[in-house]
Amino acid sequence: MKKSILSLALAVICSLGVTAAPIDGDKKEVKTSESKVTWKGYKVTGSHTGTINLKSGSLVFDGDKLTGGEFVVDMTTINTTDLEGEYKGKLDGHLKSDDFFGAEKHPTSKLVFTSSKSFNKNSYTVTGDLTIKGITKAVTFVVSVYGNKATATIKIDRSKYDVKYGSGSFFENLGDKTIYDEFDLVVDLVF
Repeated sequence: MKKSILSLALAVICSLGVTAAPIDGDKKEVKTSESKVTWKGYKVTGSHTGTINLKSGSLVFDGDKLTGGEFVVDMTTINTTDLEGEYKGKLDGHLKSDDFFGAEKHPTSKLVFTSSKSFNKNSYTVTGDLTIKGITKAVTFVVSVYGNKATATIKIDRSKYDVKYGSGSFFENLGDKTIYDEFDLVVDLVF
């Protein structure tokens, strides 16, 4: 009888221990000061490029397989790199304004991975929830991981996030003032 009670008690304690500590994988914090996010926006008459800073980020691995990730971008750090002086200041300010990303009201944007599927040794098709201006939409992109570095190129349709300025999706007869809805982010991470 004592043996049965002891066995039952050990079984209960062991099962509680298993359910209390779920395995989430190995979370690797991104080194924000060594990582880089570059953007490129397109218009009928050309393009502009720049950078934006990561506020925080992490990737989750199960062994050597990428299984998750979460990133926060500081929208107040939008920086144009292909212009200088007055024109740079004007474009930086305009991109931070309510016409574009509303950085004062929405100082951060966030990406949370919802799935990650390996298609070769180092590359994954990732789907995640991207939140810009308080609007969340799914995006799919490729992430490549090599050692303690990861890279991705993400094409984003700004019109899905209520970024309307100069968009042919919202306004007619813009002519050469049209700014294309899709822009690119090139992400180089160090963790």
